[in-house]
Amino acid sequence: MKTDMKRALSRRGMLVHSAQVLAALSLCQGCAPFTGNQARAPRGFKIGICDWTLGKATNPESLVLARKLGLDGVQVDFGSPQEGKLPLNHPDLRERFRKTSREQSVAISSLGMCTLNSYPLKSDPRAEGWLSDAIATCAAMGVRVILVPFFGDGDLRGDTKGTDAVVAKLKNLAPKARKAGVVLGFESWLSAPQHMDILRRVGSPALQVYYDLGNSHKCGYDIFKEIRYLGKHICEFHAKDYDGLYGKGSIDFPKVRQAMDDIGYRGWILMEGTEMPLGLEESCRYDLAYLRGVFPQVL
Repeated sequence: MKTDMKRALSRRGMLVHSAQVLAALSLCQGCAPFTGNQARAPRGFKIGICDWTLGKATNPESLVLARKLGLDGVQVDFGSPQEGKLPLNHPDLRERFRKTSREQSVAISSLGMCTLNSYPLKSDPRAEGWLSDAIATCAAMGVRVILVPFFGDGDLRGDTKGTDAVVAKLKNLAPKARKAGVVLGFESWLSAPQHMDILRRVGSPALQVYYDLGNSHKCGYDIFKEIRYLGKHICEFHAKDYDGLYGKGSIDFPKVRQAMDDIGYRGWILMEGTEMPLGLEESCRYDLAYLRGVFPQVL
């Protein structure tokens, strides 16, 4: 079995710390297989990475590095405001991303608005306009999901007034997003029931939850119950483990896979690394090899 796995990794260009990678993949063999008819369910998971994790935020070179690492795609950040506008909203930059994506055969999985952690949607008067422009950019780039985060200055825990303001602004923006075929992925420190309360108040299928495994686990939430609770309201996942390389830290990824099977999730899982003990590229290769064993591309 180890020889077969080693050959598979070799075919994918994963000859990095082979003994460690093989050990990680061996750990994955116990995860529950997909129970559907494989011939009728050819689609599996796609694994990408956040461009800020690669140290190349809002930089088309992130796609070049992603191809080198063997990833399927990149989550691209809009960047910090410059002269009152987010860089990715400039047509020339987004066209560079699209061109590089085609050349490298690496997808732009989704877009992210990390700047909202410093210029919060709940309080900064410019943020709603930026997000409105982001919806148009997302549609123009042929991308489906925008990550809308609520961390840092945008944290909503215990902030009733801020939450009310966010709900009001998302109600304004949701019709535009829905018409454009764009999903706003709400990511925060809140629990699954708190997320669902906000989704119900906004009342639009254009607002869904962007579920971060590491953040929710760090908050003490039962991530497996939360995934099942949120179900079809999850648009994408961040794979993150604050305690080590994937499979060596505190996140039980095979159990995550079981929960995803239960809700029928197949789609993007974006690596957002926090631990890089082997260096950036080698840690990413290790984590990717581990995830491929749990979340295969074809089922």
